[in-house]
Amino acid sequence: MKPAGPDRGVSIAPAGNHEAVPFPVALRYWTRLGFISFGGPAGQIAIMQRDLVDRRRWISQERFLHALSFCMLLPGPEAQQLAIYIGWLLHGTWGGIVAGALFVVPSIAILWLLSAGYAAYGHLPAIAGIVAGLKPAVVALVLVALVRVGSRALRPRSLVAIAAAAFVGIYFFHVPFPWVILGAGVLGFLRGRFVRASDDVARDEGELPGPPNPRPLRRAAAILLSGIALWAGPLVLLATWLGWSSLQVQQYKFFTKAALVTFGGAYAVLAYVTQAAVQSYHWITQAQAIDGLGLAETTPGPLIMVLQFVGFMSAWNHPGPLGRLASATAGALVTTWVTFLPCFIFVLLGAPYVERLRGNRNLRAALSGITAAVVGVILNLAVVFGTAVLLPGGWSHAPDLFALVLTLVALAALLLFDVDAVWVVLGGGIVGLARALIG
Repeated sequence: MKPAGPDRGVSIAPAGNHEAVPFPVALRYWTRLGFISFGGPAGQIAIMQRDLVDRRRWISQERFLHALSFCMLLPGPEAQQLAIYIGWLLHGTWGGIVAGALFVVPSIAILWLLSAGYAAYGHLPAIAGIVAGLKPAVVALVLVALVRVGSRALRPRSLVAIAAAAFVGIYFFHVPFPWVILGAGVLGFLRGRFVRASDDVARDEGELPGPPNPRPLRRAAAILLSGIALWAGPLVLLATWLGWSSLQVQQYKFFTKAALVTFGGAYAVLAYVTQAAVQSYHWITQAQAIDGLGLAETTPGPLIMVLQFVGFMSAWNHPGPLGRLASATAGALVTTWVTFLPCFIFVLLGAPYVERLRGNRNLRAALSGITAAVVGVILNLAVVFGTAVLLPGGWSHAPDLFALVLTLVALAALLLFDVDAVWVVLGGGIVGLARALIG
């Protein structure tokens, strides 16, 4: 079997064991993914679905959805956690660490540059043009994800009702995301108690068994202690350097708390962080928080990267004994570190146990309900994001022709011509930039 994309020509064995995919090949893919993972969680999940399941076939659809359902239960960015999980499946603990780190490293560097430019100059017309071109491409990616994930996740068709209920709950009644996921799990469990086993999606043959875990308690203790050390060590060093009352130490504590309660995605956590950073701590202004979300939308990686911008601008506005750029850089790094560190701990701790229970009928039924709810969440994003991009003036106004045409072109490229997502995303950004410069 030959994988698509830049790794074409490298022989990949069927997914029968975690050694089937050579580590250098996986390393190249995770590096590439870090630069093209635009579109928020739905877009990023769509890219991984397209690459890892449909094209390279490194992981089966059933395993992909099982991993996604678990990641949806965790606080933090589910797309990055999914990358950690799949990296762990392929190459063990280090595979998960590499996959998760490379998922965010490019966006850390890119967003730092954008944040510095924003802080120094305060206006980014070229960025606005790029955003205008990226958004239609992202809408197309989300629509493709909806079709492909939905066609597989909503089998049997009785799961359509759970997906529809999730969409209605989020879109019309604004039910908090954690309650939607919890309710979907309960409905999936109840459904599993009353349907015949033959109605469920059959498990794939030749499944990845996952890395061996001969001493689970010892391994879990090692990961937990390592995570605590990696969290406490930088805090002590930071406090020794700048003092316990410094802004960066306050950021370390606050964003650690935020990372543990970030159920509901980047928009939910941004509302929580903005309320604290703007109203309680007075670190940034409301306008800066909104601008930060726009900048985060232009970068690859999780949308929760907006917190790095908040950390950067908070320290830029209140530099203390450091220079503005040094203070802002320290604030950005502190925020990013404590935001993503828990993701690795949660996934690497929980994945072996979730894998062990994968054959449990009750767990599989509950997770099938959660996976169906994911389809409803993607549909909600498609409607909300698509409306904002294609109908900026609302339903009573004509659509944005530029955005509409670019979305249709991107859809045709993805569905009809099987163009790689990276070229669709980059092409949209280039067209948007050219339009802004010409206009």
